[in-house]
Amino acid sequence: MLDAELLARIQFAFTVSFHIIFPSFTIGLASFLFVLEALWLRTRDETYLSLYKFWMKIFALAFGMGVVSGIVMSYQFGTNWGPFSEFTGGVIGPLLAYEVLSAFFLEAGFLGIMLFGLNRVGPKLHFTATTMVAIGTLFSAFWILSANSWMQTPDGYVIENGRAVVSSWIDAIFNPSFPYRLVHMVLAAYLTTALVVGAVGAWHLMRDRENRAARIMFSMAMWMAAILGPIQIFAGDLHGLNTLEHQPAKVAAMEGHFDTREGAPLILFGMPDMEEEETKYAVEIPKLGSMILTHEWDGKITGLKDFAPEDRPNAAIVFWTFRIMVGLGVLIALLGIASVIARLRKKLYSCGYLHRFALLMGPSGFVAILAGWFTTEVGRQPWVVYGLMRTSEAGSPVAPTAIAGSLIAFVVVYAIVFGVGTAYILRAMIKDPRSAHIPEETEILRAGGRQSTAAHPPVAGE
Repeated sequence: MLDAELLARIQFAFTVSFHIIFPSFTIGLASFLFVLEALWLRTRDETYLSLYKFWMKIFALAFGMGVVSGIVMSYQFGTNWGPFSEFTGGVIGPLLAYEVLSAFFLEAGFLGIMLFGLNRVGPKLHFTATTMVAIGTLFSAFWILSANSWMQTPDGYVIENGRAVVSSWIDAIFNPSFPYRLVHMVLAAYLTTALVVGAVGAWHLMRDRENRAARIMFSMAMWMAAILGPIQIFAGDLHGLNTLEHQPAKVAAMEGHFDTREGAPLILFGMPDMEEEETKYAVEIPKLGSMILTHEWDGKITGLKDFAPEDRPNAAIVFWTFRIMVGLGVLIALLGIASVIARLRKKLYSCGYLHRFALLMGPSGFVAILAGWFTTEVGRQPWVVYGLMRTSEAGSPVAPTAIAGSLIAFVVVYAIVFGVGTAYILRAMIKDPRSAHIPEETEILRAGGRQSTAAHPPVAGE
């Protein structure tokens, strides 16, 4: 029988893995809807409105599933992680409350107008609602990443009566790893959405290469992959340097280094063995590890042996999840480069290989985010708050059978609810986006009595 701590960790990992998928998708999708509606207002091209309505339905369902899966996690803080909640409540509690007050209220307050108000409030007020929802998703990311970053690199606090109390809100919110983590995550969310939009566009282009709505989707998505892919690699490098400074044990596990070395190699592949304290069957590139991490060929990399055995994260998990994330990041950048080449050769909408590549890469953003999340969270172990509270000290005295029972219930309910929701989203994606909008007389009047006036309105990305 597994112990209560491990069962609670499995339960939280299961629920957070579901939850992180939906907010990551809606952060990017809300901004995509903002751009589509702005283009429609500027050009009066009905194709943009069709695309807006096409993706708005998908956004609504993903947003709802994200909210539901997030509420479940909040309850787990009280049931399974009572000592953690008591110790960090003075810091984490207000940060999560700020998220509700500034982000969730903004999203929930304008979501109804965004979903049902286009024919009732007029285009400009409706565009304001779309803008507020998009800003709300970014606010939500801000506060959630601040709370998580504080657990990774706590700052701006004092310990009073066995509890963490904020001494400086500026230092607590803008803790040392927060800026890097926020940028890395928001870029990942935008790339994830771009890959999904690109895959849907590719799917419809493979059926009708003259489908203008599909062309717009595919073009915009490929621009995002081409621009944000390299920027994400650069942001990831800065994030890695920050992690090396504040969490060197995590970096040692990510790189598979057990011995401290100057001029350390980059281990491409291998099998980290925690008991033998070595990475077996390592495929290495000499000195490249030091160059990447310290920007010096002979830079010093601290190995896991310099940390007490009880303070080391699980190197095997962190090593491989990190490589999955980086590997997918490289493929995403290659997709962006391939799209630029196809665009220059005037074959962006006729290149079957590129469309199949984009279709295969559709889910890769979600996989990369999950792999990166596990790298971050498992790499922080054995600490739940780095250097302050161990995970073994954070659990509630709950019977293992109770946690196991609720875990089984979560698996069953999630499989049904989110399985049905995901199936509906996939079904909506394969419908022709051109059928999402049929102009109505009332809608034209609301838009100022104007229909599309341009014989060949400009197309984003072309």
